[in-house]
Amino acid sequence: MAPAACRGSPSRFSSASAIVADTETGYHLLKIGAYTRTRATAPPASFLSSSQFTVGGYRWRIDYYPNGASADCADYISLFLLLDEKATNSSVKVQAQFQISSTDQVMKPPPLASTRVNRYCEGSWSCAHRKFIKREDFEKSSDLRDDSFTIRCDVAVIGKIRTEEVTTTTFVVVPPPELNQQLGGLLETGMGADVVFQVGDETFAAHRCVLAARSLVFSAELYSSMKEGDAAGVVRIEDMEAQVFKMLLRYVYTETLPEMEEDVMCQHLLVAAGRYNLERLKLICEEKLCRYIAVGTVGNILALADQHHCAGLKKACFHFLSSQANLSAVIAADGFEHLSRSCLLECITIYSNTAPLL
Repeated sequence: MAPAACRGSPSRFSSASAIVADTETGYHLLKIGAYTRTRATAPPASFLSSSQFTVGGYRWRIDYYPNGASADCADYISLFLLLDEKATNSSVKVQAQFQISSTDQVMKPPPLASTRVNRYCEGSWSCAHRKFIKREDFEKSSDLRDDSFTIRCDVAVIGKIRTEEVTTTTFVVVPPPELNQQLGGLLETGMGADVVFQVGDETFAAHRCVLAARSLVFSAELYSSMKEGDAAGVVRIEDMEAQVFKMLLRYVYTETLPEMEEDVMCQHLLVAAGRYNLERLKLICEEKLCRYIAVGTVGNILALADQHHCAGLKKACFHFLSSQANLSAVIAADGFEHLSRSCLLECITIYSNTAPLL
């Protein structure tokens, strides 16, 4: 009989498929000695050929044109990869890439997957790089050493493309993290709570260690010798609405927030996040407030961003005000009455830059 611990643990079966191509790769090195002589003696559009080499069951060769393959590329070195036989049954698909380096320094293989796929069949049987490199640039480079260099040609011959079925079995299924749900439950039940917050007419039970781990401000208030509160462990929170503090606690325990349909609540939560040095929560509020920027709200939001050093939110407000129509509407509605002196000066700068166009 199977052990009890193994009962009721079925395996999970899944399936998958993959599209694959049979590909064979290889490369050939063509060493060019006495470069100056080959360039001087080779007529225009003439070439020198490598020996045959085999990749993917086909024979290939490299043609090297020291003075270009045609009149329009006479100032360049031209390189060709040729199928040294006819593709009798079907066209051949191949990817190729050339490199030039000094004789004693052959470069690493290039990523052939990103190169063009060429088809070789009767009437179309070469991979041409007519202007591979300008001779003037090549002759000044370190790739030409002792009047010699090496051409490397990497080749990938692509065979039949097919679909393969892949079946996998998963014996162990790892569930998603549950910590935020468990801590949220701890907050809801108040089990093991050792501190109570008084916010207006409401009280909230919480756990000192959780709050201290999440916020240095909470840590200082709850564990230092000068902590707020009385002997009964009640901490009174002033200048904050109970609903805002409740949302703050929920975020501290679970890093989640309910949907906020009003920008005012989001503004209050941003202030609370700054008060307790919860930087990520502050940025979340900034991001949400960016969506609330409008003619009737931009003045208050900009003042808040300026007061609490919210650089991203401040930029979003100025971006909104950079529109001539938006700026005119805000000025007409006297939407700048709460701005600080420095922030007002920035608004005046925007106004002065757009005023001639208003």
